[in-house]
Amino acid sequence: MSYKLGILDQSPIFPGASAFDALQQTIHLARHAEEWGYTRFWVSEHHHAEKLAGSSPEVLISYLLAQTKSIRVGSGGVMLQHYSPYKVAENFHVLSNLSPGRVDLGIGKAPGGLPLSTKALQFGTVNDGKDFEERLSFLKKIIENSVNDTHPLAGIQATPLPSEKPEMFLLGASADSARLAAELGIDYVFARFINSNETVLEDASRIYQSIYPTGSFKVSVSVIAAPTQQEAEQLTGDQKIVKVHLQSGRSVTVQTLEQAELFGNQTGESYEIEEQDSNIIAGTPSYVKEVLTNLHEKYGVDEFILHSPILKEAERFRSFQLLSPLQLALSEEKHFTSQN
Repeated sequence: MSYKLGILDQSPIFPGASAFDALQQTIHLARHAEEWGYTRFWVSEHHHAEKLAGSSPEVLISYLLAQTKSIRVGSGGVMLQHYSPYKVAENFHVLSNLSPGRVDLGIGKAPGGLPLSTKALQFGTVNDGKDFEERLSFLKKIIENSVNDTHPLAGIQATPLPSEKPEMFLLGASADSARLAAELGIDYVFARFINSNETVLEDASRIYQSIYPTGSFKVSVSVIAAPTQQEAEQLTGDQKIVKVHLQSGRSVTVQTLEQAELFGNQTGESYEIEEQDSNIIAGTPSYVKEVLTNLHEKYGVDEFILHSPILKEAERFRSFQLLSPLQLALSEEKHFTSQN
């Protein structure tokens, strides 16, 4: 294939299971992702979430690095609005010293939870989350050890300095975030599983690649693979993308209508809720591969980060296995052999 594949795992807590079970499944999946030939394995950050166990990617990353040998492991992503860029750099420099050349630092702009958890994360600080671009720019300078003499913190270093810096990515779902990543010279990941608007994806691709042609443009997609097209479509069900549009102009994406109501009520603002088609790529491995190849050719996608919204543990695991680079390469080889 002319593009790479990675995995984004949110550590879902399946019905009847516990957070312990969810994290054990994440470890299990990471080990197999390495065996299956995936390039990277990312874990997410969600707060006060009853159905997701991944609230601290840095901690989970350190454990996954110890449980694997070669696959890149990272955050998809750290919600920078809540944290000191300097501390984030220190955390990922420690990780990079533990596993040189294997650490990804994905940064997200979203809150990663409802307004109540955002208030809890920022309680007792002067942070209001409105200086994201400044934080991201400063974090990049710290990672690159390039805080210049004119900066108020000239000479600062996030020690221990690693022999190989963590790879840095901005995660977003808009043309504006693609522009920001390009202007800062940061690789970009468009979250298609959050924003399925094809026009926005096209704009993000065009803007990013015109400003930063040497950067890496990745797309995170929702995928469900099964042995038959019928089973894959059944596993998809009637899933939707739920968006909350606030009176202030801000929009956020949540998982359910219930969460949307909670989010809106906790902000104290007037709001509207919108449901969109989830645009899940569902089908046999060959069908999914065909769709990904079309997206790769149309938008210049270097790598796809696969996210699985399946609500059944065994079928979710199987889906990633069916779409693994080694499995797809083997089927491609068999197809070629049969044609000759």
